[in-house]
Amino acid sequence: MDFRSHLAVVVLHYGDPRRTARLVAQMEEGLAPGVVRVLDNAAPIPFAGAWVRLSQNLFWGGALAWTVARARQEGFSHLWFLNDDLSWMTLRPIAQAWARLGEISAAIGPVAVYSPGFTAHPYHPQMVARRGGGFRTVRFCDGVAPLLHLDFLAGCGLHWEDNLPGYGVDVVLSARAVDLGWQVVVDHQLVARHVFHASARRDPGFLEHAARLEAAFLTRHLGPDFRERIQRWSKEMHEHPCTR
Repeated sequence: MDFRSHLAVVVLHYGDPRRTARLVAQMEEGLAPGVVRVLDNAAPIPFAGAWVRLSQNLFWGGALAWTVARARQEGFSHLWFLNDDLSWMTLRPIAQAWARLGEISAAIGPVAVYSPGFTAHPYHPQMVARRGGGFRTVRFCDGVAPLLHLDFLAGCGLHWEDNLPGYGVDVVLSARAVDLGWQVVVDHQLVARHVFHASARRDPGFLEHAARLEAAFLTRHLGPDFRERIQRWSKEMHEHPCTR
């Protein structure tokens, strides 16, 4: 099944336009230009040719909510929402991700959140790709590059208008998917490298403000012991062999 009528691929731009352009070029290799949409989040340096330039910075959480609504309006079934500060170790990642998602879903059931594996991850060990592995089902996954099933998002009942920076939304969203019987997957066959907080560090005070909102959000949804729960969940993973 061709991805073009089903999968919206959106890169959230806020940092260096050259970095965003490199990511888009990597992702569109062998594909027609325009397959990857760049959502310019009112970036200090605009991205030339952006799909949409927002009138104000909605931050990650607000931009995700905006993009989910737009993708549903346009009839897509899935949304791949990517930070602009990553690069791919795997060739032709869009076709690869869509094919892998189909294979994995056929093997284990509907996948709510699918993510590439990463070369390294300072926070969540379950996100690190295992060389030669197939894929891993996890309790939650990081929101650097989640490929999301829009039917799950429509039915999960999670809202995050009070946490627009979005830190912690990825954890609660994917954990809720597992609670509702969906699968959450990290794929060892699709690998990326990520520079964490590359744009956020440039805004004085942002990370501290985002951390306060994150703590309040996680306390409300996971309880006051959210740190212990997340630490425990990060070790809950199951390895699966290659599907082909």
